[in-house]
Amino acid sequence: MSVNPMAYEAQFFGFTPQTCMLRIYITFQDYLFEVMLVVEGVILKKLGALPGCKISPSQIRRSTEKFLLFMKEHFDKLFGKMEEVLLQLVLNIPDNVLLPEDKVHEQYPYSQEQFQALQDEIQELQQQYRAEASAGQALRAELEEQKVVQAELEKILQWYDGLENICREDGTSNFKESFTFLTHNCKKLQSVLKDVEEKSKRIKKCKQLS
Repeated sequence: MSVNPMAYEAQFFGFTPQTCMLRIYITFQDYLFEVMLVVEGVILKKLGALPGCKISPSQIRRSTEKFLLFMKEHFDKLFGKMEEVLLQLVLNIPDNVLLPEDKVHEQYPYSQEQFQALQDEIQELQQQYRAEASAGQALRAELEEQKVVQAELEKILQWYDGLENICREDGTSNFKESFTFLTHNCKKLQSVLKDVEEKSKRIKKCKQLS
């Protein structure tokens, strides 16, 4: 069998010429074996009808196998010549023939160096795309963080606006004075809370003693 891959022929036919020849070979070989079995059966039948025949079926089988081997050797030689002719003259696409789907290569030819340059450019573009995709993902993550920070800032601004409103209602317009005022009031509240807790403890003790 031919070792030439014949890829262009496979593109045109949809199968490799070697595969076609192999199937033809197997088909002829199977047919040869079937014919020999039929011939052997006819011989056995004819000899069985002859009176006094001393040829045994095993002898006939050995003779059939020898004849089959002889036929197969000649068949292989003939098939080898047939395969050579078919692969060269029937299943072969000449070098000057271009398939319709490959006409574009004739209109826009390119060298191996140009093809390699194109492959390098594609690889570089893929790397740039991956880098941009990674940068875009990092920017989206940073944007999410900024949204969280912005939400916190808005809360602080709302708290500051509320604090200013309280200060205005209290008659204090300066933020520093307002903060001092709030701090003073907080200390008063803490003192009152501490006094209430001490009184509560005393009342509990008195109840326990009574």
